[in-house]
Amino acid sequence: MTAQTDTQSDTAGTVTTVYKVSGMSCGHCEGSVSAEISALPGVSSVKAVASTGEVTVVSAAPLEEEAVRAAVDEAGFELVGRA
Repeated sequence: MTAQTDTQSDTAGTVTTVYKVSGMSCGHCEGSVSAEISALPGVSSVKAVASTGEVTVVSAAPLEEEAVRAAVDEAGFELVGRA
């Protein structure tokens, strides 16, 4: 999946969404963001990459952007939007 992909339904009944997050600068930042988003209902995996500011989320259904925003905020960062 490329950064240009907004939300994509996968064949296994999951949805993959790439978000842009500002302020991440290290592995600890990636872990904090991943942990908060992973706690959202329906999320099966999260991969945060500090160098690009991208966070790839795989979930059972599309997530409410405000829920993702709140999780990222709780981790101490800012959700810019979808990549």
